[in-house]
Amino acid sequence: MSKRLTNQKHLMWVRTLPCFISRSGFLSCNGSIQAHHLLKPSDGKRGWSLKAGDDQVIPLCVFHHAQLHTKFGNEFKFFEHYGFRKTAGQEYAKQLCEGNQNWIDEDHEDDLPF
Repeated sequence: MSKRLTNQKHLMWVRTLPCFISRSGFLSCNGSIQAHHLLKPSDGKRGWSLKAGDDQVIPLCVFHHAQLHTKFGNEFKFFEHYGFRKTAGQEYAKQLCEGNQNWIDEDHEDDLPF
């Protein structure tokens, strides 16, 4: 099993971005921004008691982050409620990961011998 990717620089950068839900164009957000680890990561590397890697995060304000976990409990329903495709979180997390130069200098150990 491959190791979970971790990168504090990427998480810090994601927390500087606006809440993903504000991208719908008509909602304001409340609270500081948190890096939400996807419940359904695009790489499928998650299971019981396993958090998605730091490459599978999106920015959510405190209000929307709490709402996702308490009211919806399911990302697909949460995103569809706000007018997004159910895979919008996965797609955005991938864009953030690919567009962030902090991944060049990763904080995690890998399986390479060199």
